[in-house]
Amino acid sequence: MLKVLKNLKKTLGSVIAIVILLCVQAAADLALPDYTSKIVNEGIQAGGIVSSVPDIISKEDMDKILLFTENDDEILNNYTLVSSEPNEEQEKIINKYLGKDYNVENDTIYVLNDLEDEEKSNLETVMVSPILEMTIISQMPEEQRNQMLEEATKQINSMSDSIKEQAAVSSIKQIYQNLGVDTDKIQNDYILLSGFQMLGVALVSMISAVSIMFLSSRVAARLGKTLRDKVFKKVISFSNAELNEFSTASLITRSTNDIQQIQQLIAILFRVVVYAPIIGIGGFVKVLTSADNSMAWIIGVAIIAILFIVATLFAVAMPRFRKLQDLVDKLNEVSREILTGIPVIRAFNKEKKEEARFDDANKDLMKTNIFVNRAMSMMMPLLMFIMNSIMVLIVWVGGHNVDQGVMQVGDMMAFIQYTMQIVMAFLMISMISIMLPRAAVSARRINEVIDREPSIKDKKETKKFDPSKKGLVEFKNVSFRYPDADTEILEDINFTAEPGKTTAIIGSTGSGKSTVVNLIPRFYDVTGGELCIDGVNVKDVSQKDLRDIIGFVPQKGILFSGTIESNIKYSDENMSDDQMIMAAEIAQATEFIEGKEKKYQDPIAQGGGNVSGGQKQRLSIARAIAKDPEIFVFDDSFSALDFKTDSKLREALSTKTKDKTVIIVAQRISTILNADKIIVLEEGKMVGIGTHEELMKNNETYRQIALSQLSAEELGEKGGE
Repeated sequence: MLKVLKNLKKTLGSVIAIVILLCVQAAADLALPDYTSKIVNEGIQAGGIVSSVPDIISKEDMDKILLFTENDDEILNNYTLVSSEPNEEQEKIINKYLGKDYNVENDTIYVLNDLEDEEKSNLETVMVSPILEMTIISQMPEEQRNQMLEEATKQINSMSDSIKEQAAVSSIKQIYQNLGVDTDKIQNDYILLSGFQMLGVALVSMISAVSIMFLSSRVAARLGKTLRDKVFKKVISFSNAELNEFSTASLITRSTNDIQQIQQLIAILFRVVVYAPIIGIGGFVKVLTSADNSMAWIIGVAIIAILFIVATLFAVAMPRFRKLQDLVDKLNEVSREILTGIPVIRAFNKEKKEEARFDDANKDLMKTNIFVNRAMSMMMPLLMFIMNSIMVLIVWVGGHNVDQGVMQVGDMMAFIQYTMQIVMAFLMISMISIMLPRAAVSARRINEVIDREPSIKDKKETKKFDPSKKGLVEFKNVSFRYPDADTEILEDINFTAEPGKTTAIIGSTGSGKSTVVNLIPRFYDVTGGELCIDGVNVKDVSQKDLRDIIGFVPQKGILFSGTIESNIKYSDENMSDDQMIMAAEIAQATEFIEGKEKKYQDPIAQGGGNVSGGQKQRLSIARAIAKDPEIFVFDDSFSALDFKTDSKLREALSTKTKDKTVIIVAQRISTILNADKIIVLEEGKMVGIGTHEELMKNNETYRQIALSQLSAEELGEKGGE
């Protein structure tokens, strides 16, 4: 998987931007529970009063507070008794609480000095208890005050700091009301301000989330493009040995479905890998560092339960994930084989049999998919059950704490939000665990293709062809065996094909004719001996240079979707129309091309499905002729032509190739009667070489092949020409 992720280098800028935005979003999301807590605790319960130290207080109330403390000087040093002419800072506070029209009288109001946060915190510690004691005692009948003072002090000291502060804030509200302050306005202003701040933070989170999804989709799409490009380029470089090892169906699945799995994973991977840990760890830290962390153990219970469920399901489903992609390969392979062979299937009335074969592959994939989906579909309900159970547990425990006065309602609500954020982070990780196994399998399959070194590749230093031996093809004691095969397919092949002459290869089915010519353009490499072209071993020249001088016509005519023109001009799209038409004339293709409505612009379907076998073969031959190479290789390329067309084509071809090397693999004796040299193969060995006349006299294998196709009289007549 890490090898695949290395391809993200091209989008490194976007990846960095995603990480930064995820950090911003996580910070915003972690800030929201604090705002909820503040709105409930300070905005609603405390009436918008955020400090247990009053910013402004009457002299009368201050004197009452000082009765319950011995720290008179420490308190009074932080306040200023306002005269009839307050300074700018004092006037600002008075206007805030009492309005601009308030008439200040000498020595009636104390205003809090401008304090640092630490100084204000120390003052809160000093003033909280006296304020509470003053409030409690002032509400009692006069005869009970002295008796209850000691008991009230003990009760206050037993409270938690947060509860003390909350209670003191209520007392400060009464102090403000005694001065005539509009406490409802303070509350409304606080809630509105906090609400707008909360909306701003939520907006930042939303913008970050949208930007992250946009960038993640772009990064994932770019990675998919890079991987498809790499896989395709590697497949193009494969020799026939690698193409046989990786089936066509498997390579298509790896280039499409497997890369799609990786792409889907990457689209959400960063959100999980970066965002989920920040939220999980950040939320846990927030809980532990909060004023009341007595319920932190609940989060531990939730995490353990989630990890247990995810690990169990992961262990059950992982083996099936590995099997899933192989079954997709199998289904594609069966589908491709059936669709390609539909004419044969219909001809033999085997539709039912092939339907059953497809149904078997389809059922295997379906059963595995059902098992995996059932296992994974259990995950979300189980995790949601845990999440809701944890929420009930928090409300239960938190409710008792609130009732006992050791926790505020807002703190409990914030704890619920943090817990949900932590649980959701693990939910996200668990969801990625559903995609990760299948993506990991896909990544392994993609890497198998990308990391596979072609068995045929150019040397670091390549040679150039010898101009003095142009067109010369030499097989020197050549032998060949397929990879992992036990026996040689070809053994001790020795012959030379010269320019200006036609060399034919004939033999029974399976004798190795096509294998011999497949060695010339290095579709396979010889495993013994030496194959030289233009005086140089083909292994010492670059594949591009080698194939540039060869016009190869395969046994099965292959055309590409496009037009007749694009297929003939396949070797050079800038080729002149005259050269194209001449090639078509030699290949005897003009007869049917001219009958088309759009002539050379007539469309060709994928694989040449809209032309006959003979037309396809002639266009394939025209494509090779238009290339005008040094060496022509025809691998049984005249088999679909009628005798008349075959004869005309060979006659026209002989003029075009009079100074070229021509190598023909043929089944028909009539195709090679006039060849300058005929190679006879049997079971991968040369059993004869010579002209038609020589072989008829001296080679029994050739003679039997010839007599199986033509009568002795016909062979004698043609042999005498």
